[in-house]
Amino acid sequence: MVVRATKAEIDVVRTSPQDAVELFETSVLPALRDEAGYEGCYVLLSEEGKMLVLSFWESEEAARDSRLSGFYEAQIAKFSDLVVYQHEPGREAYDVVVADAPREVAVTGR
Repeated sequence: MVVRATKAEIDVVRTSPQDAVELFETSVLPALRDEAGYEGCYVLLSEEGKMLVLSFWESEEAARDSRLSGFYEAQIAKFSDLVVYQHEPGREAYDVVVADAPREVAVTGR
């Protein structure tokens, strides 16, 4: 399993962080679920608007293919008015070497 990490910061002066979360849930998440090799994700958000998206892929090839096909860039483009990226997204990938996911994740709204 491979995880791709995307760091971003929401422009909280121009938009509500909840707008970015809703866009992810209604547009990006359904598209991700249709991608070959996609296995899930976590979206982490701080009170200051810093966001970390961890997407899980069955293999390095699956993660790479979603980026090379243009899929990844198309999803990132949806946030162009809401998010300021700290560096070019999608360039960091990690092998999952230990996983202990919570049985149930409580999602808190903002």
